[in-house]
Amino acid sequence: MPLKVGIPRALLYYYYYPMWRVFFQELGAEVVLSQPSNKGLLATGLKHAVDEVCLPVKLAYGHVLDLAGKSDLIFLPRLVSIGRREYICPKFLGFPDMIRRIKGVPKLIDPNINLYKSRMELYRVVHEVGKLFSCSCYKIGMAYMRSVKVHNQYLKLLRLGLMPAEAMAIVEDRVENLPVPEAVDSFKVALIGHPYNIYDTYVNMNVIKRLKEMGASIMTAEFLPEQVVNNSAARCLPKKLFWTLGQRMAGAAFNYMERSDVAGIVHIAAFGCGPDSMTGELIERSARLNGVPFLNITLDEHTGEAGLLTRLEAFMDMLRWRKAGPAWV
Repeated sequence: MPLKVGIPRALLYYYYYPMWRVFFQELGAEVVLSQPSNKGLLATGLKHAVDEVCLPVKLAYGHVLDLAGKSDLIFLPRLVSIGRREYICPKFLGFPDMIRRIKGVPKLIDPNINLYKSRMELYRVVHEVGKLFSCSCYKIGMAYMRSVKVHNQYLKLLRLGLMPAEAMAIVEDRVENLPVPEAVDSFKVALIGHPYNIYDTYVNMNVIKRLKEMGASIMTAEFLPEQVVNNSAARCLPKKLFWTLGQRMAGAAFNYMERSDVAGIVHIAAFGCGPDSMTGELIERSARLNGVPFLNITLDEHTGEAGLLTRLEAFMDMLRWRKAGPAWV
């Protein structure tokens, strides 16, 4: 009977899940996902999380605990760096230790992933994890190669304008055709934020769907190639940000500000996120200097749906007013 490996539907799940799924399946494991975010998962996370962590991490607690009893192992990598000379949020680094103190959690697979100096470190991690399922270095290597191929396919679909859920369905062969493109006359709105804030429909109260219903066509950082994002950030910032996700957010925002077809920017941040407080301020200042409509939304466990909806409606009304021009012209 194959080992069941649980993967929380949280944090960098929206970047790397297709890759992780294929890697474990190729090694003969059964991959088990936590259920989509909901009120119950958040309540569980709030009960067990330490006070200092941000909303996404509190919710991630709930996702991990949802896998207890459903899986033999839980994949929870200790992320230090996923890019050369860049770092991930320190709460990601300490998350496995925060989880390990909770009773009843299955054994964790928590390899140390630190690519700050070189990507060669990744091969050590791959074999460290792979040896839990197979003694064959060849089989582990082939599993990794197939997972990278699927990951690249997934990234390509995101750059075509698909949302993660749509791209995942395609790479998993759950659907055959690409989704129908959005109407060309809709307002293009750049939605900037960490993937676990902008793609988790429970946390953000389905902001993407709501904006689309109001006539917006959504653009995110994942729609842009990494080189384009980095070039935009390098051109607009005095020095490189060493937070990987902050660098992606800022670079994407600066790129969209320079495009005449993008009507405005919505920035979504989690309350208590230190890097977001800085990158959000940089993006907002630049938007104001360039005359780009900007809306900042801060999320926590107390954020009300009515207030969010009112702000989105007002923002879209402003974009329509700008497009139509003043009544006296």
